[in-house]
Amino acid sequence: MAQHFGQEDVNKYKKFKKVDGATYRKVNQFLRRRTYITAREWAIARLCTDFRTRNGAEMTFIGQHLPDLVPFMQECYTPQAVNQARNSFKKKVTKSGATFFYGAMCGFFTQEELDDLLFEASEVARFLLEVERSSLDIDEEIDIEDRISDVMRSVGEAAAALLRSREEGEHGGEEGSA
Repeated sequence: MAQHFGQEDVNKYKKFKKVDGATYRKVNQFLRRRTYITAREWAIARLCTDFRTRNGAEMTFIGQHLPDLVPFMQECYTPQAVNQARNSFKKKVTKSGATFFYGAMCGFFTQEELDDLLFEASEVARFLLEVERSSLDIDEEIDIEDRISDVMRSVGEAAAALLRSREEGEHGGEEGSA
């Protein structure tokens, strides 16, 4: 049985209240200085998570109630516009992740620099969660950070090993031809 959302859900929705009164432009500028997503993508990605059903997100509901759910959004959206913003968010997160992992895997960053990058990224993410009044309990937050740190440590170690083997292969090839 599919879950349906209604006016009661709109009335109870308490996210984004910390930016009540802020204009879309202000929220967008804030996000653009810290992330690659727009205010539109941020709001819709959050709503798609919060109004998810077994069959996906309630695109029509989200679009019709967008100005009531998110204070800085002024217009209703079609289901297609909601879907487009959600897909844009996904693509940007995927590209950002690929760029980050490439930088980590090619040895561009030291392990300490990776730790600093992760710390800065987690601070921005925590702040965004706080602004939208979503929060993780401290145990969840620590667990997520530990898992990410473990993965990044593994990526850093694998990248260092790969770079060492490449360097040894290049030096070995030079010695053999001399």
